[in-house]
Amino acid sequence: MKILHTADWHIGKLVHGIHMTNDQRYILKELIRWIEEQRPDVLIIAGDLYDRSIPPVEAVELLDEVLTELVMNKDIAVLAIAGNHDSPDRVSFAGNILKKHGLHLVGHLQLDIEPIIIEDDEGPVHFYMVPYVEPVIVRELYEDESIKTHDDAMVAIMGRIKSKMLPEVRNVCVAHAYLMGIEKEEVSESVRPLSIGGSEFVDAAHFDGFDYVALGHLHRAQKVGKETIRYSGSLLKYSFSEALQVKSVTEVIMSTESTRIETHQLPVLRDMRVLKGALDHLVDEEVYKGTNTEDYVMATLTDKGELIDPINVLRAIYPNVLRVEKESYEREAGEQQTSAGEDFIQKGPVGLFEEFYENISGEYFDEQKQTIVGELVDDLMKKGRIKG
Repeated sequence: MKILHTADWHIGKLVHGIHMTNDQRYILKELIRWIEEQRPDVLIIAGDLYDRSIPPVEAVELLDEVLTELVMNKDIAVLAIAGNHDSPDRVSFAGNILKKHGLHLVGHLQLDIEPIIIEDDEGPVHFYMVPYVEPVIVRELYEDESIKTHDDAMVAIMGRIKSKMLPEVRNVCVAHAYLMGIEKEEVSESVRPLSIGGSEFVDAAHFDGFDYVALGHLHRAQKVGKETIRYSGSLLKYSFSEALQVKSVTEVIMSTESTRIETHQLPVLRDMRVLKGALDHLVDEEVYKGTNTEDYVMATLTDKGELIDPINVLRAIYPNVLRVEKESYEREAGEQQTSAGEDFIQKGPVGLFEEFYENISGEYFDEQKQTIVGELVDDLMKKGRIKG
């Protein structure tokens, strides 16, 4: 069986005030095109179809357009669960009607999770769908007061699944959770924490026994301990902390004997890049030629002097600059960071400002600056504004 594992579509996402719908429409059309070429049996969406529980109209329309094309026109079975950004009610709406057409949308956790069974030439594959759910909901559903954390909840859920799971068939789990033991502790700025105080983490060992575990929540594609427990990552970059990540979809070829995994990159309308350098350098044609200047850009400017309207200077070349910041400089030597020292009375106004300037900017207060400030202080003293 050929399974395509995706997650974290976040349709309706805003990034620095910019609607990502056009970018999402582009990547989803590329996904449909790739699916048409590869003809997988199943498409998995492991949570966070939308970016918020009440998505904008255009987000709902886009998801409807994509799912209709896949299920009705391409005849691909789609299995999707609610993530922590989704409304379980919205995800599961009309679920009983839609599953007759091969669209299985699971928003709410069931007391006893029955597998979705899909057949291929080698027999059945059982898919167990575990949508995101708060521990308090699991505690009430299972009437178990010992369930306090996400890990406690997953222990209870997996216990019920495994008590009925058939080891002689191929078993796949689809879940939206934050597993411990990931390759690199790297969480995107766009990933909303599931809880605080460490109670959001789930032990990957609970998923032992499945032939494949399709995870959603973390936006970087990665395995968790073993090759067959994986996050597909998001289809697009949704924060500049993801700028260096390689986005992909995960293809799983599962036979009764083995499971083979491959990743595939899809073209994007705009990438997300971080630029660093002096303003004049970044707008030099030799620097930007050959790149897609339409990409979303965060610029860190290394200029030490004052800049006039740098964001519009950058936007003349990079129209989708979303964020501009100046690099902070720290003094290499100098222990006094917040005061002028014990001899502040003897320093005078210019001396006090010199120490303040060097502590804050990390730059040397040269003779030219001393002259300018000295003249300003003299003028203020003549007018009686300050005393020497």
